[in-house]
Amino acid sequence: MNAPAAEEVLAVYLTFPDAQVAERIATELVESRLVACVNLLPPATSLYRWQGELVKEAEVVGVAKTTRARLAELTRLVEELHPYDVPCLVAYPAVGGSEPYLAWVRQEARG
Repeated sequence: MNAPAAEEVLAVYLTFPDAQVAERIATELVESRLVACVNLLPPATSLYRWQGELVKEAEVVGVAKTTRARLAELTRLVEELHPYDVPCLVAYPAVGGSEPYLAWVRQEARG
C-alpha cells in the first residue's frame, strides 16, 4: 500500500565542513524529530567551483531519512544552523525498501 504523499520517505544528502558541525546539526535534526536518523560518513574529498575558483576540501557527508512533510522545516533549520553560505542539501525519494524501516522513519519523523 502506498503512503500518502506527505508521508513519502526521503533520503536527504548533506555535506558539512567537519565532524563537529555535522554532529551538532544532525543532533538538532534528530532531537527536533525532523528526521528519523542521520548517517555521518567519513570525510570525503569534494571538488567544486566557488566564486570562480576550483576548490578541493574534505567534507563530512550526512544522509538523513525523513518524510516529504518534514522537508521544508528540515531545509529551514539546516540553512539556519549551517556555516556555509549555500549548504548542500538534496532530497531523494525512497522508491522502495524495507517496509518496517520505512514505517519507522515515518513514525520517528512526526512532529
